[in-house]
Amino acid sequence: MSEFDAKAKEWDDQPFRRERAEAVAAAIRREVTLTKKMSALEYGCGTGLLSFCLQPYLGTVTLADSSEGMLAVLSGKIAASGVENMIPLKLDLAADPLPGGHFSLIYTLMTLHHIHDTARILDGFFALLERPGVLCIADLEKEDGSFHDPGFDGHPGFDRLALTAQLQQAGFASARFSECYQVPKRGRYYPLFLAVAEKAQAG
Repeated sequence: MSEFDAKAKEWDDQPFRRERAEAVAAAIRREVTLTKKMSALEYGCGTGLLSFCLQPYLGTVTLADSSEGMLAVLSGKIAASGVENMIPLKLDLAADPLPGGHFSLIYTLMTLHHIHDTARILDGFFALLERPGVLCIADLEKEDGSFHDPGFDGHPGFDRLALTAQLQQAGFASARFSECYQVPKRGRYYPLFLAVAEKAQAG
């Protein structure tokens, strides 16, 4: 059982996680014009807090995660809510082949800093996006390593210029950043950015 499998049942009990999802959803809606014609993918969806905020404004929403525990909680929430446009999917883009189909919008929240091979994931996102398509990444600003417990082997947040360079290497034309939330933890606040990168229309 993974760390996230173990935490899944109590994941939504922390009020700040709901607040964070609502803040990031509001930031995405400010930066991207959402329509019912859009097919979306949330990667690293957890229990779906962010997608439940966004699904009223989208067509279909595929919610992907590698944690079976999180997906079990998510499936229960979807069934209880009666929402019909949300589709859970077990997926680990660091190891699995790309799923079939393409999406007009891909978004992640606090997922990228857990993934060692950032370049591979960004390449996967680019391949999965339609033209035109939009990628939204909400994650930690570069920090001093104090956000996680000792032994964490992911990224201590991201430098905006370095992430922009990685996005451009994956094929995105550019990226724009804004601060979208501050996470209260360990007696301080850690800022989150929202990065929006577009896959341009061909030609």
